[in-house]
Amino acid sequence: MRRSDFRYALPKRLIAQAPLAERAASRLLVLDDRGATHRQFTDLVDLLRPGDLLVLNDTRVVKARLFGTKDTGGKAEILVERMESDCEALCQVRVSKPLKPGRTVSVGGAAVLVVARCGAFYRLRFPGDLGDFLEAHGDVPLPPYVERPAGPEDAARYQTVYADRPGAVAAPTAGLHFDDALLQAIGERGVRIVRVTLHVGAGTFQPVRTEDVSRHRMHEERFDVPVETACALNARRGRVVAVGTTGVRTLETWLDADGRVRSGPGTTALFIVPGYRFRAVDALVTNFHLPESTLIMLVAAFAGYDRVMDAYREAVAREYRFFSYGDAMFCERDGEASP
Repeated sequence: MRRSDFRYALPKRLIAQAPLAERAASRLLVLDDRGATHRQFTDLVDLLRPGDLLVLNDTRVVKARLFGTKDTGGKAEILVERMESDCEALCQVRVSKPLKPGRTVSVGGAAVLVVARCGAFYRLRFPGDLGDFLEAHGDVPLPPYVERPAGPEDAARYQTVYADRPGAVAAPTAGLHFDDALLQAIGERGVRIVRVTLHVGAGTFQPVRTEDVSRHRMHEERFDVPVETACALNARRGRVVAVGTTGVRTLETWLDADGRVRSGPGTTALFIVPGYRFRAVDALVTNFHLPESTLIMLVAAFAGYDRVMDAYREAVAREYRFFSYGDAMFCERDGEASP
């Protein structure tokens, strides 16, 4: 397949720059064998069935963007990609000239040490506990298409209400639409809610740079599947409904040869494109994704290439809000996923 197969025209005005006043007030495009229908996100309760399993990603976004000054006096912008230990992280660093090991960047009056260069990233060592340092000196790492500085409201709204395990530098945005009342209503319908953790890295915004999609390589992300979640998935009677592409990639990665979901930690660099055979997930709640991105490719693989691209064009025509703070889709799995 070609990258350009996943191109669609999107007016800039449809890129949501801020969240709605109420989380669950978003619109919901429902995509199934009958085509696209248009609902409200609160209607998800009616789309789920007793016995279904709703899989949430409970990662918590850390304040991963830092601004500092190099020991030579130049400015530096640091974006944590992945927390490696209590005091070290793999980071993107925006500087005028590459940093060498042994140099430092001053952030909040403290020295951050450059340990090594790792391809496009730097391994940095922070003074003291990394989580505490980011909380004290960092900013919420809003996506590059949100063209404004992070504000106080983003600390809460660029976070799911069930966020629990710190480590993500980008939100699992399909989960941003859920509030406590909606989750309660879903549980009362007889849907079991379970959790996985995948710490979303900044590489989620990495563009596909090759026209030949097969040559693209995904960034690696860490996940964990609790024993309770694996047991529930392996004993399920209803559908598995993943909230977000992160949940899909976690579950599809962590199946054994018999099709059972394993428990425990792991990593994934799974790149899903049309033609992929899904085994773990039956339905998907997801946001609208960037043209030519790995995320729209996954959704097209899941719900059918033609159906998804047609649905995106219809969403544009009906002026849905796009991307992280935008509206959502509910997709049922399709058997035919090729263009």
